[in-house]
Amino acid sequence: MDINEPMINEEIRDREVRLIGADGEQLGVMPTKAALETAEQKGLDLVKIVANAQPPVCKLMDYDKHRYEQSKRMREQRKNQRIVTLKEVQLSATIEENDVQTRLKNAIKFLSDGDKVKVSIRFRGRQIAHADIGLRIMQDFASRIEEYGTIERRPLLEGRHMIMIIAPKAEKKSFAERSLERKELDAAQLTESEEESNNIDPKPQPKKKIKRESENMI
Repeated sequence: MDINEPMINEEIRDREVRLIGADGEQLGVMPTKAALETAEQKGLDLVKIVANAQPPVCKLMDYDKHRYEQSKRMREQRKNQRIVTLKEVQLSATIEENDVQTRLKNAIKFLSDGDKVKVSIRFRGRQIAHADIGLRIMQDFASRIEEYGTIERRPLLEGRHMIMIIAPKAEKKSFAERSLERKELDAAQLTESEEESNNIDPKPQPKKKIKRESENMI
């Protein structure tokens, strides 16, 4: 038996269990044999869901269906997970404008796909003495791409290489989405305020002083 799988049906050896129905209703503590008979009558499995409790907690369910739905949810989660990779775009200290445009298109595609972009320049020979030219090229490249990405690591010279990292920009929410969020927040705060006011005991009103007839006659 897989240690990650819960015990089901006859695998459960405890003398008694606390049973939960298929719809979540509490059926109480009973002998395991009775719980197994209940599961059989309903055409379900008896599954131990909290082994460390005293007594252990078991639930009635269609275990095969439960496993299928669980694996389906895990597949959906894996499909929706985005693995961020680091793509590279290489520039040069003598790069021409048409090559810059090509590198720019590639970088925009990478950022739009959710990946980070490593922008690098390799200085050849005496070019290293004019690293400031490479810095200006890097800064110009970053300014052209600022609509799609933000500088995560500023241009830094490492040996004969200058490297800059650009991360994709977070998606901006539309005005309608922001307005809806504000309305939902205001509604939640209003509900909370009403609940708090309902829980506050009303202050006792001061009793009015009733004048006696003898006082009126004075």
